[in-house]
Amino acid sequence: MVVLWIILFWTLSLGVLSDGLSANASSRPAVVNVGAIFTLDSTIGRVAKVAIDEAVKDINANSSVLTGTKINVKFRDSNCSGFLGLVEALRFMETDILAVIGPQSSVVAHTVLHVGNELKTPFVSFSATDPTLTTLQFPYFIRATQSDSHQMTAVAEIVDHYGWKEVIVIFLDDDYGRNGLSALDDALSARRCRVTYKAGIPPGDVSRSDIMDILVKVALAESRIIVLHTNPSSGFTVFSVAHYLGMMDEGYAWIATDWLSSSLDSASPLRSEGLTETLQGVLVLRQYTPDSERKRAFSARWNKVTGGSLGLSTYGLYAYDTVWLVAHAIDSFFNQGGVISFSNDSNLHTIQGSKLQLDKMVIFDGGPLLLKNMLESDFVGLTGRIKFTDDKSLIFPAYEIINVVGTGLHRVGYWSNYSGLSTVAPETLYSRPPNRSSSTQLLNSVLWPGESVKLPRGWVFPNNGKLLRIGVPRRVGFKEFVSQVPGTNNSKGFCIDVFTAAVNLLAYAVPYQFVPYGNGLENPSYNELVRLITTGYFDGVVGDIAITTNRTKTVDFTQPYASSGLVVVASVTKRNTGAWAFLRPFSRQMWGVSAAFFIFIGIVVWILEHRTNDEFRGPPKQQLITILWFSLSTLFFAHRETTVSTLGRAVLIIWLFVVLIINSSYTASLTSILTVQQLYSPIKGIESLKDGDDPIGYQVGSYAQHYLTEGIGIPMSRLVALGSPEEFATALQRGPKKEGGVAAIVDERPYIELFLASQCKFRIIGQEFTKSGWGFAFPRDSPLAIDLSTAILTLSESGDLQRIHDKWLTTSACGTDNTELESDQLHLKSFWGLYLLCGIACFLALLIYFIQIIQRYRQAARDDIISSGGPASSSRSKRIQTLLSLIDEKEDQSRRDRKRRKLENSVSESNGGIDLERDPQRKLSSGRSFNSRS
Repeated sequence: MVVLWIILFWTLSLGVLSDGLSANASSRPAVVNVGAIFTLDSTIGRVAKVAIDEAVKDINANSSVLTGTKINVKFRDSNCSGFLGLVEALRFMETDILAVIGPQSSVVAHTVLHVGNELKTPFVSFSATDPTLTTLQFPYFIRATQSDSHQMTAVAEIVDHYGWKEVIVIFLDDDYGRNGLSALDDALSARRCRVTYKAGIPPGDVSRSDIMDILVKVALAESRIIVLHTNPSSGFTVFSVAHYLGMMDEGYAWIATDWLSSSLDSASPLRSEGLTETLQGVLVLRQYTPDSERKRAFSARWNKVTGGSLGLSTYGLYAYDTVWLVAHAIDSFFNQGGVISFSNDSNLHTIQGSKLQLDKMVIFDGGPLLLKNMLESDFVGLTGRIKFTDDKSLIFPAYEIINVVGTGLHRVGYWSNYSGLSTVAPETLYSRPPNRSSSTQLLNSVLWPGESVKLPRGWVFPNNGKLLRIGVPRRVGFKEFVSQVPGTNNSKGFCIDVFTAAVNLLAYAVPYQFVPYGNGLENPSYNELVRLITTGYFDGVVGDIAITTNRTKTVDFTQPYASSGLVVVASVTKRNTGAWAFLRPFSRQMWGVSAAFFIFIGIVVWILEHRTNDEFRGPPKQQLITILWFSLSTLFFAHRETTVSTLGRAVLIIWLFVVLIINSSYTASLTSILTVQQLYSPIKGIESLKDGDDPIGYQVGSYAQHYLTEGIGIPMSRLVALGSPEEFATALQRGPKKEGGVAAIVDERPYIELFLASQCKFRIIGQEFTKSGWGFAFPRDSPLAIDLSTAILTLSESGDLQRIHDKWLTTSACGTDNTELESDQLHLKSFWGLYLLCGIACFLALLIYFIQIIQRYRQAARDDIISSGGPASSSRSKRIQTLLSLIDEKEDQSRRDRKRRKLENSVSESNGGIDLERDPQRKLSSGRSFNSRS
């Protein structure tokens, strides 16, 4: 019985095993079908067809991929039509297609990819570069090539590298062209560049006359940097017409996207030579594929297959790798147990009476797994490493930058998303840290259109007969800077001559006309004048326009041609020396502190010398006189009293050093007061104006008003508007107490210097407290601002700018007056360190002195206890009296003699034991030496 059960179990096991093997075998069919949708009769399509066929041959001949299974690619022609592409995609959905290679066109992709979303069939495109084909909208779409977002970033970095700020874009007006233009616009904006003109070309067949109409409008624009993003048929027509119109001559710069490089690469050599005749100097981008042995071998094989009639472009390489990508994914699909099965879509129902038969379209059940395997692919193909990032883009996007020269293509450099522009192949930079510093962004030399090696400036004035409207302020005062010629719209003045001289240095003509701004009754608002540039009313503003922070936020300024800044001007009076001039070197505080320290030093020295020095003893009245005399006599180093204590001598030395500094400073200041004519003003600078409440004048139209109110918080009620030099003088002469008068005027230095040239009663008070300059204003990113800045620097270096200044702005007539504005008195803040040092010395000396007194007091108290034979019971008053008596009593001479003999004995021992008592002469000399040291 047991044997029968074993035989039954064995039989069942064999059956199950055989079923599993048959199931595994059935999961790997003999042939898997893959669809391909692209335009067969197109530049990319012809190359892709050959490349796909060769890839299929290599895969089917390779035993390591799809073992036992052949891959079959079925081609469908979309003919660049979104409708036909949709129809062909729907036809594929009726068959056992696992994936679709394509579509080729971005326009077709926007239509077809909805089918992939619905029926869960992966679409892998080697040429749909539209950056808006996102993985969020089309999850079953994989771009096996580079996105135009990277290509447009490369274009923007080329534009920025050459210093251009404005470009014109000629684009194909479909999803491919418009979305590429949008990506370029964003990339340029990130680098403070912009697209100034967008010329769209209708998709499909476009006549030569239509292209000519478009290019005529482009030629009338200002920019000479043209980016061409079209298809080959329209693009070559554009270059042909541009060559005819002279737009391929010197001064232009053309940048073509990779449509041109793929066309030139895939064209036959004879046809390529004919194409390059009209493309001289054009910069072209080409998707970069690293050089390898496999790539060179495939290129040689390509020439044999095509017989040299069709070149190999990068899109052909990407098409070849796309087939391998699909093959690797299907192989992984089978290895993971995937089974080819299809199911009906419940959302699709045959419409009653319709012949569409939508119910025949099926969902690929293994689509999600196959898609996952594609995105996880990691292998090396002809185009390099095939691996996808998290956003389903290929890693390491890079482009070659090509220059069309003669009949060939000259490589200028590379661009990679990793390190930007370089002359080194991108794969050599991947092992280094990313570096986008300006020193590493390099390109080789370029031959520009017109066979010119000179970098195109990038713009010209539009050839439409329009003159630049240059706004000029109509000033009421200070007309030396800028003013209107009576009866005309012309202007004259220092600013006008600088502008005219700078324009004459430019390498091109600048058509312009001056447009006066203002009513002629008062100075116009310069902020409003600058604002009109942003509205387009003015193309620029010339005049005494200060470069301020708020104005630079809306317009661009040239290099400053005149330095400026706010200063304070006020009335001054000549100050005579007078009978009490000797008191002016020091401030009151300085005099008071100095007098107090003289008395304080006298008291300190008296305390330290009173017990030991007979000259500091005597009746109280005499001691008081001694203190005062000694302290005051140190001012002239004429003190007769000698100091004998060490502490007293230390304090006196420091004090005499302080007195020396004070005497020297006083003498120097008094000499200046008595020998140089002094000018006096109660205003000391902007700080004294801010802290006071006197009225302050400012010039109408100047930015001084904004600075005073917004910058330092002076209320508007204190400000008085003035419009001319005459009003300046009148307001200052009236003074702050009279109506219409001011205590001072705050204005820009050039105006004040011109005002003071004829007004000697006033002076600039303090230092210039803001720094700025005058410049000419133009719209943001205007190339004219850059070129005029260079011209202004040339005028400055040649000395012409100074000659123009001397012509209009006279030197000061008050320059011969050598009077000086009264300098500040000597204040305590300049000497407090010396007084502090002296005070510390006095404190330390007194501290040591009183410590010695306390020790003497304690010794006296102990002696008193020993002599009385019991504890001391003296009262507090008696103890204080004892302490004061110790301070007042003269030190015992006998005690001093004992100390001296002790010191003499130590000296005698050090001199070999010479007996001073037996050698009177030696004793005398030793005593003299001791006395001299004491």
